[in-house]
Amino acid sequence: MTPDISIDIHPAVLSQSPKEQSPSDKEHSLTIRNWDEADRPREKLSAQGAERLTPAELLAILIGSGTPQESAVSLMQRIMKDCNGSLRRLGRMSIAELCRYKGIGEAKAITILAACELGKRRAQEPASADVVLNSPEVLYEYFLPRMEDLTVEEFHILLLRQNLSLISDICIGRGGLTATAVDVRVLLREALLAKATAIVMCHNHPSGSTSPSQQDDLLTMKVKRAAEMMDIRLIDHIIMGDRTYFSYNQAGRL
Repeated sequence: MTPDISIDIHPAVLSQSPKEQSPSDKEHSLTIRNWDEADRPREKLSAQGAERLTPAELLAILIGSGTPQESAVSLMQRIMKDCNGSLRRLGRMSIAELCRYKGIGEAKAITILAACELGKRRAQEPASADVVLNSPEVLYEYFLPRMEDLTVEEFHILLLRQNLSLISDICIGRGGLTATAVDVRVLLREALLAKATAIVMCHNHPSGSTSPSQQDDLLTMKVKRAAEMMDIRLIDHIIMGDRTYFSYNQAGRL
C-alpha cells in the first residue's frame, strides 16, 4: 500500500510595491483627519481665521464628511467647480440637484442651502442709521443682495432722512411694473408717515437689461413732480439688471 503523503502548501507571499496602495490605504489617505493639521479645514479656521478658507473648505466643515473615495473638501471643490465657483449659483440649486452628487444626501443638501441663505440674509440686513445712501454705487451695493435672485419684478422705495440715512425700505409692487402698477399716492403716503425728506425708487428687470422703458420714464417724472409738491426730494431711480444697474440721477435724467 502506498503510504499517505502529506504536503504542506505555503502560499506565495506577494510583495507590495511601495508605489501602490491597497484600497483601504487609499481610503485612509482621503480622510481629512489624516491630513497635515495645517491643511484641515477646522484647524485652519481656528488658527488662521475663517477668511483664509476657500468656500469649498468652509462648506466641507458644514457637511462634515465626504465618501470613502472622496474627502469632504474634494467633494465640495467638485460641486463648486460645477457652479463655476459661484456661491450664488450654488444657492440656486435644489435639494434634488445637490443629492445627485455621491456623498450628498438630503441632510447635507439642506445644510448647504441653509448656509447660502444665511449668507444672503446677512447681506440683506438693514443698513444702520449711520450708513449714508448718497450715490448710485452705494445704492447698487445696497440693492444687489436683495434683488439679484428675483425672478419677477419688484418695486422698492427707500425712505431717507435729511442726511440720506435709511429710515425704511418698503416693497410697494411685485410681479410687474407699469406707470399704473405703482400707486404714487401710496408711495408718498409712506414717505409722509415716516417723515422722510428724501426717497429713492428702485426696481429690477429679471431679463437682465437695465434699459429704462417708456413706462419707467413716465413713472419717474410723475413721482418726482408729486414729491416736489410735498417738499420731498427724489434722489434717484435705480434699475437693477444682471450684475449692473441704471441710475436716472447718474444719467442726468432727474
